[in-house]
Amino acid sequence: MKLNCDMGESFGHWQLGMDEAVMPHVDMANIACGFHASDPLTMQQTVKLAKQYNVAVGAHPGYPDLVGFGRRHIRCTPDEIQASILYQLGALSAFCRQQSIPLSYVKPHGALYNDMMQDETILIAILKGVAAFGSDLPLMLMAQADNSRSEALAAQFNVPLLFEAFADRCYTDEGLLQDRLQAGAVFTQQNQIVHQAMQLAEQGCVTSNTGHLIKLNPDTICVHGDNAQSVEAIVKIKLAMTLSKG
Repeated sequence: MKLNCDMGESFGHWQLGMDEAVMPHVDMANIACGFHASDPLTMQQTVKLAKQYNVAVGAHPGYPDLVGFGRRHIRCTPDEIQASILYQLGALSAFCRQQSIPLSYVKPHGALYNDMMQDETILIAILKGVAAFGSDLPLMLMAQADNSRSEALAAQFNVPLLFEAFADRCYTDEGLLQDRLQAGAVFTQQNQIVHQAMQLAEQGCVTSNTGHLIKLNPDTICVHGDNAQSVEAIVKIKLAMTLSKG
């Protein structure tokens, strides 16, 4: 099971995340493309760091919302979303070409990610943007108990899909993420994060906030490296996964 992590989200003098500490322990780096976070120099440096540790580079496009870190819904037309996806992929791919490594996948960020999962019009606009870029880039979506609808839509545009689950987020009985504003929605205890990651890796399921098992069968697990404690959790997850392989 591969670990993916949001990276390259610093901007100017504002620093976010511990990319240098996290990169050696993950498989996939979701690199911000300048709309919700990052800047050209940060993008360049993060791609270079990913190459150093042989980590796959994915584009992490978002709404044009630096102030709100891309977590606010921005009312955009489908054409605007499609064009912004293509624009952000093009920006990151330039730094990938500089390092002679491929751009490997696309994972939308924040509110754009959530809107994509709830609104087919937005998902279709994103699929069109990814398809317009070419290169058979997979689009990363949130794994659900039933992925058939998103699979059918993606097939219309010949876009492969990757499904992810979250090590540090609480799930509802419907297999959705609990609202961030609710208590316990984001795990802060290492044992919780490591346990859920291993449950996903070994069983393909999570335990919901009411104790029910939800089958998700993800292709990859999302982890976050925002602080020293979360970095330690990632290291423990990677070690546990290595040991479980024997």
